[in-house]
Amino acid sequence: MDAMFNDRSSLLAHLATRRSGKARDMIAPGPDAAQLHDIIALALRTPDHGKLAPWRIISVAADQRGAFAALLKTAWIEENPGAAGLDLSALDQFAHQAPSLLVLLSTPVAASKIPVWEQQMSAGAVGMNLLHAAHAHGFVGSWLTGWAAYNPGVAAAFGAGVGDTIVGYFFLGSPARELDERPRPEYDDVVRAWEI
Repeated sequence: MDAMFNDRSSLLAHLATRRSGKARDMIAPGPDAAQLHDIIALALRTPDHGKLAPWRIISVAADQRGAFAALLKTAWIEENPGAAGLDLSALDQFAHQAPSLLVLLSTPVAASKIPVWEQQMSAGAVGMNLLHAAHAHGFVGSWLTGWAAYNPGVAAAFGAGVGDTIVGYFFLGSPARELDERPRPEYDDVVRAWEI
């Protein structure tokens, strides 16, 4: 009984202390290959109505970050033709921040009787589990979207097909400094009893 209580206390402490960090402030070390495998395996333990696994995770290795930056620049210029020749160093910075990068895709099964929305929610749950699993391994995570998550060319480069979308970019690493707690919603502002 004591072991179960300690595990529950640890879980509650984990849930109470998980928070996102800024990807640009993350430093090495990030998860090694075995830790990253464990983080992803834990993230896959998510609600999945119909057992469809309507999501995919792509790991972008450190030696692929330059290619990722080039992809972002090409996509940005295609969306913004006047940007050719401008300073696009912010895209380089985005591509190279944090030690580890995972790209999460929502890949709903269109022919399934399970509504697409439920499948997309399952992909979102994988994203939350990635952050929890990273935190449990002693790392900090950041879930980012922005224009690069909604660009069809970028999504296609990560294997997105028709109806697939990028859920987000998950940057993982160690915090450069202790993270400050951010304001959270007040319980009574977001929870109410149903009144008939």
